[in-house]
Amino acid sequence: MATEVQPEPTEEQPTEKAIEPAEPTRADRMKAGFAVQRGHLLARVKDWMATGDLDHIDVGQGATEAKTRKYAEKISRQQQRVAEAHAHFAVAKTRADQDENGGNANNLAALAGRVAAEEGKLAELQAIPVMPPTDREINNFRHGKKAGRSALVIGGGVATVPAFGMAAAQAATGQPALLVVALGAGGWAYHVLTRPFTARSTEGQAPFPLAPVSLPATFQADPAGGAAPIIGGNVVMSVEQLPEGGKPFPLRNARTPDLLAQCVLLAARAEGVPIVEVSDVTRQPWGWQCTVRVGEGTPEAIISKAGDLETRFDLKTNGVRPQPLRARRACAILRLVEGDPFATAPGLPYRAPKSLSIIDAFRIGTSVGGDSLELSLAGVMGLWVAASGGGKTGILQALAEGVTACRDSITIDLDPFGDGLEDLGDAVRITARSNEQIEAVLLFFLVMAKGRARLRAKLAMGKKWKPSPQHPAVTIFFDELPKASILAKRLYNDLLLVGRKELIVVEAASQGGQSSYLGANIAQMVALKAVGPCKVEDTRSVFGDGSVKEGYLPHKLSPATQTDPKDAGHLFIQGVPGMADEPIEYAVHEVPSATLRQLGQERLEAGLLDPDQDSLDAMRGVDLPEYVEAEYDKDGDLKKPAPVELLTWDQLLRLCNAQPAERGPLEDGAPRQAVEDSVAVMEKAGVDRMKTEVLFAAVQECDADAYGEMDVDHFKALMKTAGAGAPITLGRIGDEANPRGFKRDRLRHLL
Repeated sequence: MATEVQPEPTEEQPTEKAIEPAEPTRADRMKAGFAVQRGHLLARVKDWMATGDLDHIDVGQGATEAKTRKYAEKISRQQQRVAEAHAHFAVAKTRADQDENGGNANNLAALAGRVAAEEGKLAELQAIPVMPPTDREINNFRHGKKAGRSALVIGGGVATVPAFGMAAAQAATGQPALLVVALGAGGWAYHVLTRPFTARSTEGQAPFPLAPVSLPATFQADPAGGAAPIIGGNVVMSVEQLPEGGKPFPLRNARTPDLLAQCVLLAARAEGVPIVEVSDVTRQPWGWQCTVRVGEGTPEAIISKAGDLETRFDLKTNGVRPQPLRARRACAILRLVEGDPFATAPGLPYRAPKSLSIIDAFRIGTSVGGDSLELSLAGVMGLWVAASGGGKTGILQALAEGVTACRDSITIDLDPFGDGLEDLGDAVRITARSNEQIEAVLLFFLVMAKGRARLRAKLAMGKKWKPSPQHPAVTIFFDELPKASILAKRLYNDLLLVGRKELIVVEAASQGGQSSYLGANIAQMVALKAVGPCKVEDTRSVFGDGSVKEGYLPHKLSPATQTDPKDAGHLFIQGVPGMADEPIEYAVHEVPSATLRQLGQERLEAGLLDPDQDSLDAMRGVDLPEYVEAEYDKDGDLKKPAPVELLTWDQLLRLCNAQPAERGPLEDGAPRQAVEDSVAVMEKAGVDRMKTEVLFAAVQECDADAYGEMDVDHFKALMKTAGAGAPITLGRIGDEANPRGFKRDRLRHLL
């Protein structure tokens, strides 16, 4: 039997059958899918807990917002402390005013000190800029985020167990709704979190020091001069957020910033004022302050409707006080005044004799917003306008109080009608009251100003006179300017043109700003101008025709009456050196007469200045104005005498009954004895001044042998020989408004 030959195996034909792998079961596929999903879940949770979803800009923005929020909270807390301090002081002051004994002065002083301290702390906080966060602050913010997210994950996991148990228990009792919701929410969350995950790449991202555009403007690249905070940046409410059907309500019902903003917007809408936004709302001891923005036109609409708004708010007259802002044309600071904005303003500081220079700025008042009014009068001509009762004399005395404390200035007092700087009279070098005296003083200093203009180059002073005790400035206070003679007004107007650079300046006060008051249309030419209670024509004459629309409203202020000071000493001002012109109300602090007299005595004892000899010599080469020279006919005969004569300094002092510039010691004799006896009787009586007749009677009683056969005219002659001059005005004594006589300290100075 033949053997069957088997074919040899080929490459195409395997020798054994291949074993095919088994397909994964459904359970295996579910396990593998779950493992992948679990990896996505863990990666996503891990990345989220590590704040991987926040890039440098996100973290920087968050750190910035946190830092700004902490700063705002700190400012808010300090503002609250300031408001509480003001409120406590106001309550104590009211009680003290009602107390016949004047209340507890020590308590008032302590509360005032607390107000000043809290305001100082607030000013320090506000002066500190909010800087961009440092690297450490950014890292701390990120770590805080990590810790918060970790706590959330752990807390959520722990809370899930009892919640699921509660759902299962309810399902067992036939209430499966909660279990269905829990399982559905869990399933949806699981689906979202287990999607494929790719970590965010940080490659190519800019480091945080390159400030993102989303940061506040303050943190962007500093503009020239540094960035300034945006006024009105903290918006509280806009007109779109007003409730439907809202009606205006009185200001007293506004208890929060939101309610205040709503109150303002509703009242404005009712009166047709286009206010669309209220921001920067702050509570003040006297009422509310906020910034408002109009959507069309200018804030003039607020000014024109101020009276109607006062009715809507149920405020007193002049209770709505808008201040348009130059920095943002559409905005104005709106002050809603319920009390006295100046009740807690600090008084003026004590200024020792010769403690200032005329170029130094000194404080004379406070704004309605609480800022101090500080100015320097060096080379600054001033015009101060207010109606009768507007506080002009008090304003000039506040100015002179600062000037007489200067070591390099001479103070001159001119007043053709009233008392001028009478309370500070001891610190004044020349006091002129009659037309003859005033005209002589103005001509003297007009000629000196012209002489100094030619002298500056010789003294290497440059383009402006440099004040010093050896070459002092001159400050002339000219009260009741409209009452002066025509010649005096003309001399004053000429001095305005040439006195500034030579530091011979005039601070003039007038009841009106028109040319009929000033002798010429010069009100707007004066560098420093201020207006208190007045007519609206005075506002326009001094500040310009459009000034009322810009917010200058001194004509809304009320002058004082015999029993009520009202707004005396309150004013609007332009031209203060170093300060922007803003339509804001200021109050000049009135100094008590007794305080001024004491300061005057101190400054007299410290010594008063006289013009430098260089200036006096320079006057000899100056031509007089033509209108003060005598007129002669063609034959050389006198046709018209000179209306005023140019005097020497000593002659001017004698004309104005001032002590001579230089004199030797008063020798023994009857004149010295008369001065000594006069000082002795005043000291014995405990007074600092006496009428001539009363003084003469007192020295007669003291020494009948020396004065028994003498009359009052002989006594005045002795006093004049001694250097005391003629009797001067003394201010009110008893029922007499302005008697004449002698002052103790002036006589004591002769000895």
